[in-house]
Amino acid sequence: MLKGSSWSTELLLRKRALTLPAMREAEAAAAIAAEPPLESAHPLRPLVPPPASLARRGPGLAALVTLRPQQWVKNLLVIAAAGAAGALGHDDVPGRVTVAFIAFCLLASGIYAVNDVRDVHEDRLHPKKRLRPVAAGELGLRTATVMGIALMTIGLGLCIFISPLLGLVGAGYVALTLSYTLVWRHLLLLDIIAIGGGFVLRAVAGGVAAPVALSRWFLLVITCAAVFVAAGKRYAELRRTNAGVRAGEAVARRRVLEAYSEARLRLIMAASVAAAVFAYSVWAFQLPVVDGVPWRLLTIAPFAICLLRYGSLVLAGAGEAPEDVLFRDRMLQLTGLVWLVLFALGVHAAS
Repeated sequence: MLKGSSWSTELLLRKRALTLPAMREAEAAAAIAAEPPLESAHPLRPLVPPPASLARRGPGLAALVTLRPQQWVKNLLVIAAAGAAGALGHDDVPGRVTVAFIAFCLLASGIYAVNDVRDVHEDRLHPKKRLRPVAAGELGLRTATVMGIALMTIGLGLCIFISPLLGLVGAGYVALTLSYTLVWRHLLLLDIIAIGGGFVLRAVAGGVAAPVALSRWFLLVITCAAVFVAAGKRYAELRRTNAGVRAGEAVARRRVLEAYSEARLRLIMAASVAAAVFAYSVWAFQLPVVDGVPWRLLTIAPFAICLLRYGSLVLAGAGEAPEDVLFRDRMLQLTGLVWLVLFALGVHAAS
């Protein structure tokens, strides 16, 4: 009798153990069904919920972060053309170039805001981009879109105010950058060329705003350096995602990375650095020696060191955000400062 009672008790316990997971699953399903549905910004994509923020930013700060003011350093290329030609001290050139610089900062920030809305789902799967205000749910999709369109409109207006031709260059920059998000970033090599094209258009804008004639060698230097930075971005991203895959993590990455390899990107970086240093050297040798001092030739060494230092940082895993590398590496900053001082002294001596 005791043996039968023990058997029936064990059977009852097993039955309860088997039904317990099913009960829990039913309770979880009921809880999920009771939650209000979320609206997706894209009708064809499943919604990825925003990450939980440790400290939620207010609307003003969220809008400012979306503008990415740290990225405005790239627009210094607008000043580079006039500076290289020694025209910054002539007539109204400083004012025209300054307005052009502000215009391109507004254009870039407006494009960032619109792209954040477009890429909100992908950004939420990225370890760093998920903290952007739009991806984190701190800035509304409609608010970011309206802000982006308004900034681009004001930026184009400033460009046209300086020169209709500058307005055309600004419109080309907007078209290239927005089409990059839709098309070019998904195509092998064309994604790198499109990123580099944005840098070149900034330099062209500076020449148009001044206005000054742009040397072919100067444009070639900008193009090669831009390709180098763009390839470095892809290399750093590919290296990060490959490390995640090797660690067995679920890593989301853009489709174009599947067509790249680390070896191929290293080759592109090496070729672009060599071409940039060669073009810069030719450009420097073409300029006359002033008062017996070869100022421009003296800038070749720090220019090459800057590129090589940046390349070493990219190979070490940095470079996915070039502005972070620039703001954090002291050696890169010091070498860049030496180059800038020598370059400025050469321009001053020639004028």
